[in-house]
Amino acid sequence: MKLLLTSAGIKNPSIENALVGLLGKPVSEASALCIPTALHALPGGTAGAWRVISGNASTPLCEVGWKSLGVLELTALPSLDRDLWVPQVREADALLVAGGDPLYLHHWMRESGLADLLPSLEETVYVGVSAGSMVMAPQIGEDFVGWKPPAGGDRTLGVVDFAMFPHLDHPALPENTLADAVTWAEGLSVPAYAVDDDTAITVVDGTVDVVSEGHWKLFPR
Repeated sequence: MKLLLTSAGIKNPSIENALVGLLGKPVSEASALCIPTALHALPGGTAGAWRVISGNASTPLCEVGWKSLGVLELTALPSLDRDLWVPQVREADALLVAGGDPLYLHHWMRESGLADLLPSLEETVYVGVSAGSMVMAPQIGEDFVGWKPPAGGDRTLGVVDFAMFPHLDHPALPENTLADAVTWAEGLSVPAYAVDDDTAITVVDGTVDVVSEGHWKLFPR
């Protein structure tokens, strides 16, 4: 699986070019499935899911010109025969994973079976937004714990070996300053990146690259 881990979606030409490079073809020739599940754990999550799917959110994801687009709601999958949804996931060129609550998303990735399927999707491009990116880390840090999983803690999928602090210095998020990111990173057991909304991280075959028209900071361990 090829990863494009963003703070706020396809926000600028550099991130869009990175997406095209990972796909190996124009977006207009690629199919995608949108996963809005993480939004359901936030106030107003139903409206937020509609905005993402309809292309009316502030985090461009579904509206960038895909050849075809579907919706994969993880909470529905445990009640369905896997033959109904697994082939569609395998056929998609990209999975578009919206923001919201990262631990709720992690829970339903596990419960739905999607987490077990991800390692076999070698050519699929995973595009994460905020929580959709954070969930790929080994942990998210206590500062980002909202919805509490049955087992507690802040552990997530561990597909990558670093954590992410999204929306760095966002004007509407006064708790997302660089000083806040420093404190957050000190509580982690893994390296971490703080990234603003014009920054993304690509991961291909274990190689990590930062794509940015904004600012970011790496906190090594």
